[in-house]
Amino acid sequence: MKVTVKKLIRRLAPLLISGLLLPVGIAHSATADLNKQIIIKAKRQATDLKNKIASYLDDVVITQGSLSISADIVRVISKANSDNKVYIASGKPAIFKQLLDNGQPINLQADEIRYDEANHIITISGNASVSQQGSLVSGNKIVYNTLTEQLSAESNNEDSVTTILQPQLKDKN
Repeated sequence: MKVTVKKLIRRLAPLLISGLLLPVGIAHSATADLNKQIIIKAKRQATDLKNKIASYLDDVVITQGSLSISADIVRVISKANSDNKVYIASGKPAIFKQLLDNGQPINLQADEIRYDEANHIITISGNASVSQQGSLVSGNKIVYNTLTEQLSAESNNEDSVTTILQPQLKDKN
C-alpha cells in the first residue's frame, strides 16, 4: 500500500529528512548536531579493511549532540572506489532519536534502519515506525527518497499500514 497523501508527506518529510540515519550529516539534520563530536560506544568493534566494512557490536550507542542511536549492531559499508557508504543499524528494535532545529523531537524504531547514501534512500524495515509531534506512521517497511521526497509504506499480509495524524492547532490571533 503506497502512502501518497500530500499532507502526510509534508508532515513526515521534516522527520525523515532531518537526519533519519546515523550521525553523518544526512540531509538536514539538526544543524547544531552536525558540529558535535560523534561518540560510538559498543562492547565490541570489528573492521574488515579489505571489504571496507566497520561493525560495532553489542549494546551500541551512538551520540552526536541531541542525536542518539541505540542498536544491537551498526555496520558502515564503504562502496568501492567511492566515498559513498551504506549505513545499517539493526536491533530489537534499533532506535533513533533527535531534536530538530525547531526543538521538536523525532523518534524512529525498526528492526533495521538502512541509509543508502548513493541512492538517497532510507529504508526502515521490520516493525517500522516514525513519529513526531504525536503523528505516527507504522508498517512493515517505510522507504523514503531524500532526493525526490517520495515516501512509501507497506505492510505484510497480516497487518495494515497505520497512519495517525494529529490536528494542527490554529492560532486564534
